[in-house]
Amino acid sequence: MPKSVLNINRQLVFWSRLMKNLAVITAAIAISSSSSAFGEEPIKLLSLDWTSQQVLTKALGNLLEKKQIPVEYVSTSARSQWHKLSYGEADVQVEVWEGSMAAKYEQLIQSGDILEGATHEATTREDWWYPAYVEELCPGLPDWTALKNCPEVFYEGTKRGIYYTGPWEKPDRARIRALGLQFEVIQLADGEEINQKIRQYIAAKKPLMIFNWSPNWVEAKYQGKFVEFPKYDKECERKASWGINPKFKWDCGNPAGGWLKIAISKELTNKSQCAVDVIKSFSLNNQQIAMAAMLVDDQKMSVDDAANSWLEHNKELVKQWLSHNSCS
Repeated sequence: MPKSVLNINRQLVFWSRLMKNLAVITAAIAISSSSSAFGEEPIKLLSLDWTSQQVLTKALGNLLEKKQIPVEYVSTSARSQWHKLSYGEADVQVEVWEGSMAAKYEQLIQSGDILEGATHEATTREDWWYPAYVEELCPGLPDWTALKNCPEVFYEGTKRGIYYTGPWEKPDRARIRALGLQFEVIQLADGEEINQKIRQYIAAKKPLMIFNWSPNWVEAKYQGKFVEFPKYDKECERKASWGINPKFKWDCGNPAGGWLKIAISKELTNKSQCAVDVIKSFSLNNQQIAMAAMLVDDQKMSVDDAANSWLEHNKELVKQWLSHNSCS
């Protein structure tokens, strides 16, 4: 082969390799710029112990990952969430319920230890709940005074009625004392144990008084009602003199039509403005939250599959949630 041809071939090989190397370098710079724009430290999403919260947390994580924002899931209890949000051990809690979390949430908002991420469109209720057939056994329900006349309906080898609740911060024992009810509280480990108890007792047509909430999958499948306690007022938890029993606080029910919020850490805005903007637009209604729970609790999907299915069902909203300039 003539030397001139050989030199040309060598030059072609050289330039070909150079172009490939430049392409690799350009891609690396792009990745580095993206990482720099969104921050390398992961957004830490709190995963708590009820289904809709877990599914929506995973769905939000998937949304952020679509924008190359690294995420980390932190499993914890409802009680521990406040410490983690306040001290940078977590950044986001997607379901803060007024009925069980308002006092601590508002305290930390006022002190500046956490920030409000968004308020959901959904309105909430958390309180004592019973299947519809219980009204035949305890006439007068859903009025709370009926419980004074029929605690024996809810006896389970005890001389007091049984009320089942979850591991969340609720004033049930204070309410029982203030309203003079002959009930005792049995605390279940998590939302799944509550779900199991509801299924078992309804299948057997057995009397049940249990903590339930809305939005939730139960309301879409079973007939039942919340107990109507005296209407909630903030003074009920502050002043014993406010309600029907002047000796004790909490002679009222939990808030009906309560708010549902997203809480974020102070550090989140420094990690990713895109994440903040996605979260602020991630406002959901009752049906959307109930669906998240039903996919797992009724249709028996895994949390991961439920999150993917939920996002697919809401794909038009996904475009809106990811359309912020900060996410470009």
